[in-house]
Amino acid sequence: MFENPVQGIFAIFALFLGATMHEYAHGQVADWLGDDTPRQQGRLTINPIPHIDLFGSILLPALLYFASGFFFAYAKPVQVNPMNFRNPRRGMLYCSLAGPAANLIIAIAAALLLHGLAFAGNLGLTAVLSEQFFGLLLLLAMMMILVNLILALFNLIPIPPLDGSKVVMHFLPLELAMRYARLAPFGFIILLVLINTPLLNWYYGLVLMPLFHLLTGGLG
Repeated sequence: MFENPVQGIFAIFALFLGATMHEYAHGQVADWLGDDTPRQQGRLTINPIPHIDLFGSILLPALLYFASGFFFAYAKPVQVNPMNFRNPRRGMLYCSLAGPAANLIIAIAAALLLHGLAFAGNLGLTAVLSEQFFGLLLLLAMMMILVNLILALFNLIPIPPLDGSKVVMHFLPLELAMRYARLAPFGFIILLVLINTPLLNWYYGLVLMPLFHLLTGGLG
C-alpha cells in the first residue's frame, strides 16, 4: 500500500493525530453541551495515550494491512451520556459530527500547508531548506490530507456504532432509531464484510478522491 517506509511512517503519524483529535472533538463538544463524562474519564486531552485502544489502534491495523493491504485504525471511543444534554438527540448529533469535522479541519489545514509550500517552491524560497526536507514536508502534508479524509468519510458510514449511524438516527423516529441502534453489536462484522467488498472502494472513489484532488489542487 505504501510506496516507501517514509510514507508509511507519515501515514501512521497522521492516523494517530487524526484519531486523537477525532475523539478529543467528540469529548469537547459533549463537555460544551453539559456532559462532563469525557472530562471525568480524562479524555479531554490531545495526548494520544488515553485515546489508544490496544485492538483498534495497534492490532487491527496490523492485521488488516498484512491480510488485505487495507489500512485503518480507530481510537478508544469517547463515552458520552446524552441524558446530560438539554436536548439529548440534538446533542448526540453535534457530538457525532464533531469527530469527522475535526478530521476535515486537519485535512484543510494540511492543504493550506501544502499549497503554501508549493507557492514557496515556485518563488524559489526553498533555498533555506534542503530539497529532501522540502520533499518530506510535501509528503507529510499529502498524507495528512489523505488519512484525515479517510477517517472522516469512514466514520460517516451509517453503520452502528460509527458516527454516521448516529447522524441517521437523529432524523429517524425514536422507535425506529432505537431498533437501528441495536445493530451496533454486529457493526464490526458488517464493517469487515464491507471492507472486503468493492462497495468501500466505490464509496472512496466517489467521494474521497474528488475531495482529495480538490484540496490538493492537482499537486497530489
